[in-house]
Amino acid sequence: MTPNQPLAAIYVRVSTEEQARQGISLAAQEEALKNYASALGYTIFKIYKDEGKSAKDIKHRPEMVQILQDAQAHKFQAIFIYKLDRFSRSLRDLIETIEQLKEWNIDFISLQDKIETTSASGKLMFHIISAFAEFERNVAGDRTKFSMDKKARDGNPITRAPWGYKIENKKLIPTQNSFQVQEVFQEFLNQNISLTKLAKKYGFSVNGLKKILKNQAYLGKIKFNGQTYQGTHQPLISSTLFNHVQNKLEKLGIKKP
Repeated sequence: MTPNQPLAAIYVRVSTEEQARQGISLAAQEEALKNYASALGYTIFKIYKDEGKSAKDIKHRPEMVQILQDAQAHKFQAIFIYKLDRFSRSLRDLIETIEQLKEWNIDFISLQDKIETTSASGKLMFHIISAFAEFERNVAGDRTKFSMDKKARDGNPITRAPWGYKIENKKLIPTQNSFQVQEVFQEFLNQNISLTKLAKKYGFSVNGLKKILKNQAYLGKIKFNGQTYQGTHQPLISSTLFNHVQNKLEKLGIKKP
């Protein structure tokens, strides 16, 4: 090892199908990357090989898991790969992984894609890819929000069922113990019992009980993104009882929903 030369880790991967179809062997990737790393002044620390592995996810590639663990331990200064799809086929996973490497001060170099984080031009290209990934995330988030808002406006649940309900055919249906919801509200309102004791009686945490007592789903409503819509499900308590409970909660310093 040459003194003061930075250390490089080489990661190579090929699936059985890819090698049969394209003839991209591990040996060919390895040789090209060793020469490239040497030309850039790096000494090879270790070559990590995942043979016959898909790029669908990271956790099922043992050598990928190992190289990231070694990167976090700062055993080398850079990771060299042959092509971006050797690392991951998911743009989001790729960007998130490279951003994690940056936090660890580990450089990232892709030979075929001419992408690296060691130079100004390489960093620019990476930021462009990051911008597209961020755009993709935002578009996906907007679609999800639109879909959830549509469900709420249609009066259907968008999250898991509250206590006392279950979801059947995407609808909220009262469970066999739904009568207990009325009991909890009545008991809190009419009896001199603390939230702690009431929560313990029904097997809830205090915060869990507060959420139940403030949940407008029991009025037959659906709340999402600061808006309240009329639900399609059966109410379990009256608005009068709900409002009296909210007033008592407010006197205890607990804000209304």
